[in-house]
Amino acid sequence: MPRKHILHMITPLKHMSPFDVNMALDAGFDAVIPYTGVTLDEVTGLVQDAIFSRPPDAGVDTGFFIAGKDVTLSLDMFKAAKKAMLPPFQLSVFADPAGSFTTAAAMVAKVEKALAKKFDRTLQGTRIAIFGATGVVGFCTAVIAAKEGAKVTIVGHDGTKRVKAIAEEMKARFGVDVDVADGSTDIHKSSVAADAEVVLSAAKAGVQVLAKDHLKDAKHLLVAADVNAVPPAGVEGLTVHADSEAIPDTKAVGIGPLAIGNVKYKVESGLFRKMIEADKVVAFDFQDAFSFAREIAK
Repeated sequence: MPRKHILHMITPLKHMSPFDVNMALDAGFDAVIPYTGVTLDEVTGLVQDAIFSRPPDAGVDTGFFIAGKDVTLSLDMFKAAKKAMLPPFQLSVFADPAGSFTTAAAMVAKVEKALAKKFDRTLQGTRIAIFGATGVVGFCTAVIAAKEGAKVTIVGHDGTKRVKAIAEEMKARFGVDVDVADGSTDIHKSSVAADAEVVLSAAKAGVQVLAKDHLKDAKHLLVAADVNAVPPAGVEGLTVHADSEAIPDTKAVGIGPLAIGNVKYKVESGLFRKMIEADKVVAFDFQDAFSFAREIAK
């Protein structure tokens, strides 16, 4: 009898995301079991229960998915899960808190493609301003872009105090340097946009962070991207379907949330399938998601 592909899904939150449950089942897992309210110190026991209840060669058919809404906690859980394994008893692990790893990977990959196709540019040295950087998607986007050599600025909608702390955390955990900027007023937003070559909106749904007036003096702007599909758009004038299309009254092109979402969907689904189809255990975090998004993005 064929061995079943089992996915254990853990989250520190009250509920597991139905989005991730659906994605995992549609990708081909036979069984998906959610565990909610999980703390970091409980990860080891859960992983060892999963690995010791099946023979060693079943590790490749056993997966752990780490959800939640806290990037650093998810990465700590990811590390704890890997540390809990005792070869030959192992399993596969995939972290994607609030879809942030796959969404950020998709956004940066789409921007990279647009820069190459439209402007013969790479991420290296490109000035990127990220609005909504205190959220999970903005955080991951900043780290991915900075690791690729971009000059990243994270913008605080309420001043610089919180983004300074986040920048310090990025430096300590990932070894990347990012700048910070104040985005608390229209004047500050316009100033940030005027210096940027790429602006990314990763703010929460239904919040417009950049209006047309903020882009009036954005003479260096090449690409604007937005992950917000709920009106109003995070960047005014950027449509949800935009896929490297011209933004009115600028020389820049825009990438809308559905173009990003299409890649995000394929990355998350594809990584689930890679877990199922692998010949040996695998471990996927945001860097693996970005590598895969690069293969998919057009």
